[in-house]
Amino acid sequence: MFGSIVLEIAIGIIFINILVSTICSTIREGIEALLKTRAAYLERSIRELLHDTEGTGIAKSLYNHPLVFSLFSENYVPGTSTGSPALFAKGRNLPSYIPSNNFAIALMDIAARGADTDAVSSDPASPVISLATIRKNILNIGNEYVQRALLTSIDTAQGDLNQAQKNIEAWFNGSMDRVSGWYKRSTYWIIFWIGLVVSVAFNINTITIADYLYRNDAVRAAIVKRAEAISTDTSFTQINYEQTKKELETMNLPIGWTTGWGARNPGKSGITAWNDIFGPILGWLLTALAATLGAPFWFDLLNKVMVIRSTVKPHEKSPDEGSEDRQPAKKKIPEQEAVNIINPVKQIIVPVTANDTAPAVRDKDSAVDGCDVVIQDQTPDEDLPPSEGGVA
Repeated sequence: MFGSIVLEIAIGIIFINILVSTICSTIREGIEALLKTRAAYLERSIRELLHDTEGTGIAKSLYNHPLVFSLFSENYVPGTSTGSPALFAKGRNLPSYIPSNNFAIALMDIAARGADTDAVSSDPASPVISLATIRKNILNIGNEYVQRALLTSIDTAQGDLNQAQKNIEAWFNGSMDRVSGWYKRSTYWIIFWIGLVVSVAFNINTITIADYLYRNDAVRAAIVKRAEAISTDTSFTQINYEQTKKELETMNLPIGWTTGWGARNPGKSGITAWNDIFGPILGWLLTALAATLGAPFWFDLLNKVMVIRSTVKPHEKSPDEGSEDRQPAKKKIPEQEAVNIINPVKQIIVPVTANDTAPAVRDKDSAVDGCDVVIQDQTPDEDLPPSEGGVA
C-alpha cells in the first residue's frame, strides 16, 4: 500500500513538472524570438572559425555574399562580443541558421572571384569555380588561416571539386557543434532562472505539493487519473500557456499565494526555520531544476512510471497467496496410544506407537535376510559360458 502511495505521489510531481516545464519553455521561446540569441552565437562562432574576431575581414565578406546575405535582411553588423557570447546576447537581424553548403560554396566563390559583388565578379567571363582557380586566386580570401584551411581541403580532395566542398562543409559543421554547446548551456541557465521566477511567482513548491498529495487521497487519485489520460497523448507537451495554466488551476493543489507561505506542516504553528525559510527555498529550487530538464523528459518518465505502477497495482488488489499443499495431511496419532494396523496380505497385527511417522506394514518373513542359506551345486567361474552383448 505504501509503495503505491509513493508511486502516485511521484506521478503527481512528474505531472506538475511537465506543466511547469511547458510554461518555462514557452517563455524561453518568446525571449529567443525577441533577442535571437542563437543568431548571435552563430555569428560569434563564424568569426572565431574564420579567425576574424572583429568581423571586418573574411567574416564580413561571407555574410555579404549573396548566398548568405539572402538569409537575413539589412546589412551585416559584427557583434560586440569577442569572447564567449553573453547569456542574453542579441542577434538582431542576423540568420539563426546557415546551411553548410551555402557556407562552403560562398567561401569557394570568394576565393575564386573575390569578396566584392560587382560587375567584375558577376561578369560571365569571371573565373569558373574549380580547384585550379581557387588555388590560383586564394589570396582573395585575405586571411592566412582560412587560406590554409582551403588549400588543405583542396589537397585532400584528390582533384574532386565536390569532395573539396564536402571537406569545407565538414569543417563548418565541426564549429556548429560548439555553437550547439553554447546554446544548450545558455538555454539551461535561462530556463533555470525562468523556472525559479515562475516557482516563486506562483508559489509552486515541490515539497509542499508532495506533502499535500500524501495527505489527500482524493486529490492524489484525481491527478493520477488525469496523468493516465495524458500519458498516451504525445501532443500534450505542445500545449500553450493558457491550457497549461488551466490544468494547474483545476488540480486543487497548494499552488499560489492564497494557500499561504512556505512548506507548512498540518498541526504546527509559529514561525520555524524549515517552514518559513529553508523549506520554501528548497521547494522552489527543486521546481526550477526540474524545469531545466524539459517537458519531453518528464513525459517519457511519466510513461515509465505508469508501466511500473501497472505491474505493482495487481498485487495490491489481490495479495499473493501461500503455496497450497495438495497432498493429504498425515493423521497425527495421539501420544501413548497404540494403533493396531492390519496388514491386508498377511493379516498380521503390528503395534504402532505415537513416535512412528508412518504405518509399519510387516509380514512373517520380514526378518529373514537369507544370509544363512547354504548354496549347493555351485558352478565355478571358469566353467561359466562367455557373456554376450554389453558395452563395447
